[in-house]
Amino acid sequence: MTQVLVTRPLQDAATWILALKHAGLEAVEFPLLQVNATLTSKEAPAVLQRLQQSQAVMFVSANAVRFLAEALKHQAGWVEHFTSQARVWCTGPGTAAALLKVGIPASQIDQPAVTAAQLDSEALWAQVQKQATLGFQVLFIRGTDETGAIAGRDWLVQQLEHKGASAQAIAAYQRVPTPLTALLQAQVQQHVARGAVWLFSSSACLQSLVDQCHGQDWSTAKAVVTHPRIAALAQQLGWPRPSIAAPGLDSMLASIKSLA
Repeated sequence: MTQVLVTRPLQDAATWILALKHAGLEAVEFPLLQVNATLTSKEAPAVLQRLQQSQAVMFVSANAVRFLAEALKHQAGWVEHFTSQARVWCTGPGTAAALLKVGIPASQIDQPAVTAAQLDSEALWAQVQKQATLGFQVLFIRGTDETGAIAGRDWLVQQLEHKGASAQAIAAYQRVPTPLTALLQAQVQQHVARGAVWLFSSSACLQSLVDQCHGQDWSTAKAVVTHPRIAALAQQLGWPRPSIAAPGLDSMLASIKSLA
């Protein structure tokens, strides 16, 4: 049975673990990032005000939705702002599902087309660029890295600014590498030697693994990644031929089985 290592944070891994096991694969949780809330209830009124001043709010991940919702749970009216006024942007079905779960209607959510080759900012921009008129205000809900710096790409912000729109950001959570003990590092070596398939949906997870496993030979390591940018990083870090899975579970399973 093919062993697949799911490297997403624990909050995000359950759906993939279940789907992989249902497909007959041995799915193992091996989280390489931890996510922690950064917003406090004291900050909630100011955050709500910024939301209500925005014409679109971009959630970069399902965690952005969850942590913002938790911070604003005692603030009346934050979801209602999206029912008729602000648009809500995201790049994937997981984030869209999290938005629906907190009560934001599907009619207000903009995301990449179902036929998009990749679920990323470029695919989202194809759907929302007509909204970005002069003075249009977009608020990004995103995370920070372990240093406290806002994490993520600036490409979408640059497109907005080119159109005369404005972009601001609120950090709702922090991503930090999961510390790999000597025991876990030994397990990494064993997984590579046994031909397990590493599943990466984040460049930060991949970087966290490599940074903490000094001297590890990745030349025989197997990886399935969800975007060409992650594949490019993997190759730079010594992984030979990462398989790029197109959006959708079927594509992911096909990529995993191609490496088995």
